[in-house]
Amino acid sequence: MASLGARLPCAIAAIVLAGCAQLLPDQVVDTRPPFESFAAARRAVERIEPMRTRTAELGAMGFDIEGQRNVTVIGYPDLVTRLAPNSSIPFEALDPGIRDCILARDACRAYVLHFGAERRERRGGFFADFFNFERTTAVSGWRLEALIAVRGDTVLFRGFSGEPDNFRIEHQRNPLGPLQSAGDQLVGAAVR
Repeated sequence: MASLGARLPCAIAAIVLAGCAQLLPDQVVDTRPPFESFAAARRAVERIEPMRTRTAELGAMGFDIEGQRNVTVIGYPDLVTRLAPNSSIPFEALDPGIRDCILARDACRAYVLHFGAERRERRGGFFADFFNFERTTAVSGWRLEALIAVRGDTVLFRGFSGEPDNFRIEHQRNPLGPLQSAGDQLVGAAVR
């Protein structure tokens, strides 16, 4: 029977190895959305009433088109492509707000606001990850893009698209472990 002094280092090693998974890095990518989820962002977009909602009201609804980060301003030529991408649809069949925006030309401004949150969590064995032999990352989150077309101080059109529940596993295997990047650089130099 082994003495307590001989078993203590084994016990400490077992505890350290068991807790190593907690040492794997996590990453959160957050665009600081005013909404906690895709569903909340979708509901906010749906509260915007075309031909009624004023631009001054958008900020209180979570859509600060002037000061918001992650806003893309769409120019007139791109706006027509986005709002009426299929030329086989008659102009009269388009949404009234889209028709008004197209007819207003440069007087109509459009904004795409980007919202979302993403979490990257490393999974797997600590030593395989630490020494770069194998890395597994679980990526989860949501993303929503709101399109808002405005003429003067009135919203003409609003729409949205996105991913309500994005989940994927990224798996990277490096047979050379910590030497993999050096091997990749040598191959790249040889090819040039």
